[in-house]
Amino acid sequence: MHSAHTWPIAANMLGFGNRAPDGGHIKDAPASVWAAQLRQVRELGFDYIDPTDAWVPLAALSDDRVEEFRTVLGDEGLAISSISMTRNSVVDVTNGPQNLADAHRLIDLAPSFGATIVNTGFMQAITPEQGEQIWFWLVEGHVDDPALRDLAVERIRELGDHARTNGIELSLEMYEDTYIGTPDEAVSFLRDVDHDAVGLNPDLGNLIRLHRPMPHFSEMFAKVLPYSNFWHIKNYSRDYDPATGAYSSAPLPLKHGYINYRQMIRLALELGYTGPFCCEHYGSDSLGVCAENREYIEQVLTSALA
Repeated sequence: MHSAHTWPIAANMLGFGNRAPDGGHIKDAPASVWAAQLRQVRELGFDYIDPTDAWVPLAALSDDRVEEFRTVLGDEGLAISSISMTRNSVVDVTNGPQNLADAHRLIDLAPSFGATIVNTGFMQAITPEQGEQIWFWLVEGHVDDPALRDLAVERIRELGDHARTNGIELSLEMYEDTYIGTPDEAVSFLRDVDHDAVGLNPDLGNLIRLHRPMPHFSEMFAKVLPYSNFWHIKNYSRDYDPATGAYSSAPLPLKHGYINYRQMIRLALELGYTGPFCCEHYGSDSLGVCAENREYIEQVLTSALA
């Protein structure tokens, strides 16, 4: 069991994007580019990162470049607590087999970095219409095909077997309109997978921000926290005007948003949660907000574990 000050709380590198200063993909950039971005994270007090494949896709690196990455990471005084796959569904009609292979490679790489979690999900690429919005969640994106659900269960179970063999766990990120797009759907899917190395990532920020009816956050968390082994944690404002039917939402630091994370983190601990946290934020100084969120989580943990 971690203490409040040793609990892995990572910065998601998503905010840096995947473009290097020269315009190429950051996976092909010199290690000095990786180092400069990692240094910003370390200077804000983080000990851990999540090198999401929306930043540097470790699965796409050669063995030599993986070792180069490992060296840079150590030189900057950082460790990896989790590795997240982003918008690379293992049942994507076109890229599913490659995404599955990438997930297997990440499961092989994770233990060598000390990571205990590989996170994946069924969200897919942002549509052109979503890309035109100030916030991509303002319009509907990909919707999972029910006909592929059995294949999804089969492939997640396959990844779970591999994760268990390697001494780590797989986590499934909740996201709207996927097989795990609501708490009930997520629990049902997890029960169908029925694997002791597979749990949920209760990233309910993905749902709270939507401009559609939504149960209260406490009701949703109560259903999924007992199955959770990892947590992408972020917050939003949420408002609804019954006179006009209009919703509004925007990213906010954890302690200022609609979800009361002091209550939800304490509830998670009471239910036995022991997984890493990964701080996310969209817009503004996302990295700076993540650093504030890390300090907030540490304070909540200190109080809850006293």
